[in-house]
Amino acid sequence: MKTFAYERADSVAAALAAAADPDTELIAGGTEVVNWLKEGIWAPDRLVDITGLGFAEIENGPAGLRIGALARMSDVAAHPAVRDGYPVLAESLLRAASPQLRNMATIGGNLMQRTRCPYFRADSALPCHKRVAGSGCSARHGDTSAAALFGWSDGCVATHPSDLAVALAALDATVVVRSERGQRRIPSTEFHRLPGDQPWLHNELRPGELIETVEVPAEPDPRGSHYLKVRERVSYEFAVTSAAAVVVLSGREITSARLAMGGVAHRPWRLSEAEQALAGRDIDDREELLAAVHLSFAEARALPGNAYKLTLAPRTAVRALRIAGGRR
Repeated sequence: MKTFAYERADSVAAALAAAADPDTELIAGGTEVVNWLKEGIWAPDRLVDITGLGFAEIENGPAGLRIGALARMSDVAAHPAVRDGYPVLAESLLRAASPQLRNMATIGGNLMQRTRCPYFRADSALPCHKRVAGSGCSARHGDTSAAALFGWSDGCVATHPSDLAVALAALDATVVVRSERGQRRIPSTEFHRLPGDQPWLHNELRPGELIETVEVPAEPDPRGSHYLKVRERVSYEFAVTSAAAVVVLSGREITSARLAMGGVAHRPWRLSEAEQALAGRDIDDREELLAAVHLSFAEARALPGNAYKLTLAPRTAVRALRIAGGRR
């Protein structure tokens, strides 16, 4: 591990100045940063601890939830306003990582996770744009069993690991970031980047910015949402596929639905075509729901190792929908 300096930011201004320094890394819970330090993937000259800045509020009002970036995941999941009013959000947090990590990890830190695949954290340094910009993508013609279905390029086929981000996407949440110039608001569906021609970039955060809060609009009926995570083992594992569903019903007919998927792209993937087609469908008719969801998979591009996701992902979405609908 490279030797580095450690400081604690005593003000927001100090944290913002540190965020603008390319040789400095901000640290909060440390559940992500410390891993990369130990493995030699990250080697900053300086770590700046921002846990003393506040930004840990969990507030619920008529407009919805306001969650500070430094709020702990376990605290947010246990908050009555989240647990009772936004089940999909609480479930996404409780299905992430382990209890010990959730007690340390922050909301902002979870969103700042790196998009990655097994080649990113290999014991030996293999070509990986996310690890070393311009080095290539070992996964493209390697093991693609966990790779993306949407939005990938020859530069990167990884998926983003955050469960929370998938729920926020289905809730139409906004990520509020701060810099010396003031606040900037980024839709949660656009916070994480597709690889494009700069596959080494992870998100839309600019130098000198840090996440301040996450805002979640109020839901008309808090019961009708669910987060479903499919993984290879029940504990401490990233999603193979996941789905966040928010449903409004009239009787058993779907009035509106929002669906976001994890494990299929570099960012949470909203199933826009499916959402439109689901209006008027019977929540109890599985085949109708599956036909609607399949409309969003017309542009999916499977790789040799992940074609199974073309079957698994739509079924994950339908199951999440039906559980969400069953709560109303």
